Amino acid sequence: MKKREFIVQDLLSKIYQEEFEAGKLPNQRELAKIYGVSRFTIQQAIKNLEEIGIVRVVQGSGIFVHEEWVKNPLIFNSLTRTPYDRIDSKMLKLKKAPATLEEQKIFQMSGPEEVWTFERVRIVNYKIEQLEISKMPVALFPDLSQEIVEHSIQNYVEKKGYRISHYITSYDPITTSKEQSNVLLCKRGTPAMQISNRAILEDGQVYEYSSIIAIDYSVTYIRPFDREIHQSRID
Repeated sequence: MKKREFIVQDLLSKIYQEEFEAGKLPNQRELAKIYGVSRFTIQQAIKNLEEIGIVRVVQGSGIFVHEEWVKNPLIFNSLTRTPYDRIDSKMLKLKKAPATLEEQKIFQMSGPEEVWTFERVRIVNYKIEQLEISKMPVALFPDLSQEIVEHSIQNYVEKKGYRISHYITSYDPITTSKEQSNVLLCKRGTPAMQISNRAILEDGQVYEYSSIIAIDYSVTYIRPFDREIHQSRID
């Protein structure tokens, strides 16, 4: 593990345990001394924490744990830790067609309806990192367009008046196919992560189902220990 990654994870652990008095971290010079690294390494670690919304840096005052930090599960990866202005999406395909039986089940449709299918690549720091294939019901989103696909789907959904509740996500290690490799500009058989995602509204309606192929993928989880669930699994 790189020194910067170790420092990020160690600081996250300390923040999570509320070890910093009044939510203020030591200054960069003190942190460099504590971890035995250069101030540049500390700057990069703090930048990572700032980009994922955990700390805020106030010039002349110090480094503070963000006021909205709460003890909830936290997941960060190459997308969530990168500012939006360094992430781009490019649409490859957009079409609508009658829903298959499987799609009718996914979107809880009572009968034949149409479903949008779009493909896009996610570009992080000018490098293609993900290939996404997503489906959304036409009845909920009749005006889906290339402009929307190449921006934030979440913003679009909420601007339509819907409220997003949660996501159900699964991860499977794979190797890229010839077609996937051509899009992702990597060698065929490159190790990757397949991420399947169901996005759900507050009323329980699934509004998007997506399958993402991600290369150079790493993820860190922070989650509270649920003693009751742990004990029930033992018993």
